[in-house]
Amino acid sequence: MGWEAWFTIGVVALVFVVLVRGVAPPDVVLWGGTVLVTIFGIIDVDDALVGFSNPGMLTVAALFMITAGLRETGALDRIGGHMLGNAHSERGALLRIAPQVTAFSAFLNNTAVVAMLIPVVTDWCRKHRISPSRLLIPLSYVSIFGGTCTLIGTSTNLVVGGLVQELAHGELDPARQHALRPLWLFEFAYLGVPCAVVGILYLWFIGRRQLPDRKDLLEKLGESVREYLVDMRIRANCPLIGKTIEAAGLRRLPGLFLIEILRDGRVIAPVEPDEVLLENDRLTFAGVVSTIVDLERIPGLVPATEDESAQSFGEGRQRRYCEAVLSSTSPLIARNIRDSNFRALYNAAVIAVHRGGERLTGRIGDIVLHAGDTLLLQTGPHFVEANRNNPDFYLVSGMEEVRPVRHDRSPLALGLLALMILLLVFGGPRLPTVVAAFLVAGLMMLTRCISAADARRSVRWDVLLTIAAAFGLGSALDASGAAEAIATLVIKSTHLLGPIAALAAIYFVTSLFTELITNNAAAILVFPLSIAVADQLGVNPRPFIFAVAFAASCSFATPIGYQTNMMVYGPGGYRFSDFLRVGLPINVLLWITAVIVIPLVWPL
Repeated sequence: MGWEAWFTIGVVALVFVVLVRGVAPPDVVLWGGTVLVTIFGIIDVDDALVGFSNPGMLTVAALFMITAGLRETGALDRIGGHMLGNAHSERGALLRIAPQVTAFSAFLNNTAVVAMLIPVVTDWCRKHRISPSRLLIPLSYVSIFGGTCTLIGTSTNLVVGGLVQELAHGELDPARQHALRPLWLFEFAYLGVPCAVVGILYLWFIGRRQLPDRKDLLEKLGESVREYLVDMRIRANCPLIGKTIEAAGLRRLPGLFLIEILRDGRVIAPVEPDEVLLENDRLTFAGVVSTIVDLERIPGLVPATEDESAQSFGEGRQRRYCEAVLSSTSPLIARNIRDSNFRALYNAAVIAVHRGGERLTGRIGDIVLHAGDTLLLQTGPHFVEANRNNPDFYLVSGMEEVRPVRHDRSPLALGLLALMILLLVFGGPRLPTVVAAFLVAGLMMLTRCISAADARRSVRWDVLLTIAAAFGLGSALDASGAAEAIATLVIKSTHLLGPIAALAAIYFVTSLFTELITNNAAAILVFPLSIAVADQLGVNPRPFIFAVAFAASCSFATPIGYQTNMMVYGPGGYRFSDFLRVGLPINVLLWITAVIVIPLVWPL
């Protein structure tokens, strides 16, 4: 190896050390390494930036927009309700996630599946007071398991299938033509299903114990979060009608307490868990803003403002949530909300009230307002600008992170999701995944499931930058000759030990490169070496083809080896070492499984 190869290996090793120690964010560290190898001439600028034109990275960007559209319309809540069902514990959630996500990922791009389910899982975790770090790594891993089961489950399998077709083109030897026949859609299942079973059993019995338990910052600082009093009314179309408080899930919402129910002029307090909810019930809660907004995600459960017509202003996405602190000169002081005529004065509705460290009781309309009270308001889009300098308020601030849900657009968003699934399954080469994803993202905006501005804000640029930088480092390993030198060295060391040892070496090298330079790059790099080894040994090359395909897809030990790992890295609050601790044993188990199963299915 030349100095370029040694220098690149040194940079990659340095990047790994920094990532493991968590000194800086992953996107900063990876781009630092990419810039370094570019400055020293290992790769040119085009190679350094090649990740930005990678279809996989661009697909992730489109999926962020699609997921945001599903979230704003409440469609994600429906999906989560179906997938997680009545699970109330971490083990129950994992039991439901594992088989369903594995099945979905076998027929959908697993990146799409994970992008859609990250917010569903994190919302469920928050509601059940379980750290997302307990479920997001398993979510990524089971999606990878499913992706290995079919030809279309992951882009790596499609890449390997294309390489096989290129190699078979013009081949005259009948025996070799048979060995290089096109990869069948379900041929991967012969190995993918056993690997998925082994991986899920490991996660259930062992891996789950190795997962970190990192609480959300709001949970750690829960006592300092403002607690509001809010009234909600059950409309005729609400799915909670006829359910008990326990069955409706209103007893375990984080940071929320159901104080009383007003029914036909009668107050029910305290509220027992077996109390059945009825139409027009008014529920009084004390809780934090994020959970109050979660309540409105339930169709038919709406803020019970004193002026019900307040719901009419700023329909849908035009409605905003704002916080306003009453000043001592406000005309609202010493008046209750019902008699204050707040709607007429400010064109806004009082949704909830917070007062210092005191827990307010009774109906929100009966609260007599004091100076310093914080009001949670539902307003039109220009309330903040119009009242920022209003002497009636000490402070007025918008809350862009919490938005009313467009339930009326939910069926349309679900229809667009179904369209994307059909396009991914049946689109074929004429409609690549990236085109299908951006088409559906565009339709989400055209049909007003999400605005263009909100779609742009939904994109996680740190994730995209990290993925793009990983491709740059992969290009450096390839261009410097480091990757080929390492592969050749490992393969030669097992060449004389027989075809099984050579197969194990091919799998190991591909798996190692996947953790370093991403899955598709690893498959493309090791594929010709695997064919050369099979030819030198005079054995069937098909087992080696599947060894490369599976090893390239099965990345568990690092977050940078596979896009879904990188996507859960930030939301789960993970460290680099978490993937090593949980994922490295899976790599070893699936390596052993593959070396045993491959020769049985595809004889050498």
